[in-house]
Amino acid sequence: MNYTLNQLKIFLKVTQTGSITKASEELHLTQPAVSIQLKNFQDQFDLPLTEVVGRQLYITEFGNEIATAAGQILEGVYELNYKTLAHKGQLTGRLKISIVSTGKYVMPYFLADFLNMHHGIELAMDVTNKAKVIESLEKNEVDFSLVSILPESLAVESVKLMLNKLYLVTNTQTKFDKNTNDYSIFEQLPLIYREPGSGTRLVMERFISENKLPVLKKMELTSNEAVKQAVIAGLGSSIMPLIGIKNELTTGELQIIPVQNFPIQTNWHLIWLKNKKFSSAARSYLDYITKEKDNIIHSKFDWFEKY
Repeated sequence: MNYTLNQLKIFLKVTQTGSITKASEELHLTQPAVSIQLKNFQDQFDLPLTEVVGRQLYITEFGNEIATAAGQILEGVYELNYKTLAHKGQLTGRLKISIVSTGKYVMPYFLADFLNMHHGIELAMDVTNKAKVIESLEKNEVDFSLVSILPESLAVESVKLMLNKLYLVTNTQTKFDKNTNDYSIFEQLPLIYREPGSGTRLVMERFISENKLPVLKKMELTSNEAVKQAVIAGLGSSIMPLIGIKNELTTGELQIIPVQNFPIQTNWHLIWLKNKKFSSAARSYLDYITKEKDNIIHSKFDWFEKY
């Protein structure tokens, strides 16, 4: 057996994503590079690790056993690295966080200074939709998750980070009354939705249902960026988090439509499983964020209060 740590890492990511394409994206590698390393790894075993049925990649029973062993080996390697740094007096460990896709505009600012202070901490952050974020938390695969809607069926504890505001937005070619509009405006604006499982979509649908809005559903897209580009292109309007459209508002690519009872407001929460046993890295981060969150909001998100 002459497998490398890189091959173990690639194979483990393929098993986690169920896709060479997705694995290559998350590892920031090309698909051919992942495919080659996967084949080189497979060549060292007499039994198949994966199989393709139709166009779908499946992990065999033997492959799942190897993936479990690969995860244990990699965790052991990480532990060796952390012990070396710990002997040098540094805070060490892996900080594992899952965040909803819009959270990518929020979470980095609550991590940067902490990670710059503790170079021995390695960050593993998964950016996905709300359903998968909660799933990773429930399986205890992460230390923390960032959500804008607290899960109802999972026992968690939380720290409120900052306000989340959602506005009705459109491109700058769309004409409307600059004064506050009533809900009848939704009769003339086709709406672009996020995919099922998205926290933004859940907030949007709740608001629409509670207020019995006469909406015209135009399409649904699988990321905040995709929705934003579709709105800019003139394919429709959408209800979007302010945090993700700062640049487009500044450059004049998007505009907020004033509507009664907007913005819709939720809160960004950092959550973790109740009775979670924290690593030293996770405990230190929680202490840091509890102490510093107000300073971070004041220094990084002062523009937020202008809307």
